[in-house]
Amino acid sequence: MSVLRNDLSLGLLAGGRASRLGGLDKAWLQRDGEAQVLRLARVYSPQVAQVWVSANRDHARYAAHGLQALADAEPDLGPLGGLAALVGACATPWLFTLPVDAVNLDEHLLSALIAAQTGQGAYAIDDDGVQPLFALWPVAPLRAALAVALRRRALAVRALQAALGMAALRLDGLRFGNLNTLDDLAAAGFQADSQAGPERCDPPTDQH
Repeated sequence: MSVLRNDLSLGLLAGGRASRLGGLDKAWLQRDGEAQVLRLARVYSPQVAQVWVSANRDHARYAAHGLQALADAEPDLGPLGGLAALVGACATPWLFTLPVDAVNLDEHLLSALIAAQTGQGAYAIDDDGVQPLFALWPVAPLRAALAVALRRRALAVRALQAALGMAALRLDGLRFGNLNTLDDLAAAGFQADSQAGPERCDPPTDQH
């Protein structure tokens, strides 16, 4: 099934609290002088028509870098809260999502997900196992499935993908990695953001 650039939006999931990192905002962790969220946008934005960030703080900072941030409409829903914010704004039929703490990138991931799916979307499996947030979602079915899942408080991403009938894409020899602890940061060569301060959330008026 052909999916063109104009059919695609990129959604970067950056709304987590990062409690094991002392509340550091993963989006602005630095490697080689570049913030993580800006690195992901740089690598993948040429492949999509629109970029969104699911984030619950520092919206003005995203805007200063030309990124549009969306807050969760309801707290404590985990990744499904971020997905709901993204599909609420998404104007394309397909949404490509990535967690903002992805360490190792594959610029061909999106094209591989497109090739793997048959209309219901696809998610990645790397050498560490299922990675459900590295995924290509059909937006209209996702909106409908999310409404049901959130009403039932069924917050597991993999259950949502099973309900949608999404395909699994096996990527042998690849580990996306993540940044959950200070040891993870050190091992991957990341540093804390020089502008980091206490965690704060934007006011409700900044929500989409």
